[in-house]
Amino acid sequence: MPKESELRPTDSPTALFGFELRRLRKAKGWSQIRLSKAIPYSVGTISMIETAKRSPTEEFARYCDEALEAEGALMRLWPMVSHASAPPWFRPWLDVETTAESLRTWEPLIVPGLLQTEDYARAMLNGEPGVSPGEVEEHLTARMERQAILRRPKPPMLWAVLDEGVLHRPIGSPAVMAAQLEHLLELGRTPRITIQILPVRAYSTTGLLGGFAIAQAHGSLDTAYVEAASNAQVTDWAESVKTLTFRYEGIRSEALSQRESLDLIKETMQRWTS
Repeated sequence: MPKESELRPTDSPTALFGFELRRLRKAKGWSQIRLSKAIPYSVGTISMIETAKRSPTEEFARYCDEALEAEGALMRLWPMVSHASAPPWFRPWLDVETTAESLRTWEPLIVPGLLQTEDYARAMLNGEPGVSPGEVEEHLTARMERQAILRRPKPPMLWAVLDEGVLHRPIGSPAVMAAQLEHLLELGRTPRITIQILPVRAYSTTGLLGGFAIAQAHGSLDTAYVEAASNAQVTDWAESVKTLTFRYEGIRSEALSQRESLDLIKETMQRWTS
């Protein structure tokens, strides 16, 4: 374990979180072993988070806050950590997504991040040129934590339209794909998530330029996220959002119904299991 002086809280949000966790733990007079007995995490995990070698999850921050009686100090730091591993141009969208009451997304190439399984997401992240295993796991944690909004008592309404090619594009392995499609089926049966598939037979060209998402929240302007190879755009400019809304509705009008879409996902899943 590095000496305490080697961890500088100004290095990163993850380092600041680790520094504060260690400070709060010691102020209570607890060792890492004592803390591990109070929360469902190992000493190794606590050590890696205290030394900024691993990013904390939202659940970890909550457990430590309660155990250390920190009055929400760690939970207030956690949003900084969860955004830290995201590209700078994506961070504004994370803020929008967190407060959204409804989300509409179109994806022509891959399963949207909010609907990805951990193995599917890991396979996607491993495909980035020059990425290290540590970076993959850090980005993976951040991506999985994004999905916490769907587990809230009242999650946002989510309408997702996927091109049929997404179901057939091999990501990771057949087992990864089968599990991902099964996950889509499970999510599509929940009351606040609608998943529709745009079939190839629709001959639709409207969404071929790329994926995008539109968020709505009470008291805020509608905001859109437009995918790109780099520096994707987040905008609340009314004309841009209106254009994307028209485009989304045009795509959705060509898509299969929810019931037909789930049937197609189930049928395609058998391809990956045979």
